[in-house]
Amino acid sequence: MSERTTQPSIVELQARWDQIRIANLYDTLDKMGYPNQCLDLSIRPLFPHQHLAGVAVTARGGRYVPAEGDAEKYGKRENYFQILRDAVFPGSVVVLETGGEPHTGKFGEMTSWGIRQGGARGIVLDGQIRDRLGLEVIPNYTVCAMGTSPVESARRWTMNAVNVPIAIPGTLTSNVRIEPGDWIVGGPDGVIVVPQAIAMEALEQAEEIEGREQGMREDLATGMSFEDAFKRWDRA
Repeated sequence: MSERTTQPSIVELQARWDQIRIANLYDTLDKMGYPNQCLDLSIRPLFPHQHLAGVAVTARGGRYVPAEGDAEKYGKRENYFQILRDAVFPGSVVVLETGGEPHTGKFGEMTSWGIRQGGARGIVLDGQIRDRLGLEVIPNYTVCAMGTSPVESARRWTMNAVNVPIAIPGTLTSNVRIEPGDWIVGGPDGVIVVPQAIAMEALEQAEEIEGREQGMREDLATGMSFEDAFKRWDRA
């Protein structure tokens, strides 16, 4: 009888991804032929020593445009937030395409508590967010954004889709496509999207780089010359 193998859970994989430095992940994907997975470098953790890893639950929004039946249309904004809350799960990360609206703070302390209670480890958005001081103290929650704004989004911006393919500005390409289920990894150097289809291979290769780099780091700390350490570990 063959041994039964079980796939690691999202939380188990998350613990492994949390050990991967962003630069090492970039090198991994670059070598695999995926050089354009880094989001715009202005999108990074609000609190620099934080790290984020999780499975994408996507959402999209845009400018709120008043129209006939405005009250009914505005009410749908809250419904989309509830849909998003229902979509998150332990180990997820909300990834929000804001539609280019530059001024308002999408999400904030209380809405972040809402998705955190559903298991989300953080949020990534190509725009501003509110309530920096409140966001900092939400446990096991990392915000990656372009910055903060005090401007309320109500009747200025609205969410209009959940769990659909989205696109967020990239560093080496105009946009990075993000599908629900992709892995999102963020840290002080930026945020990278790992397509779901290659995520396990990328994780294993990134772990191998991490191991070599740590070996070189330890040898350098003992006084070994850079040349000898590099010859041993081939990592610079």
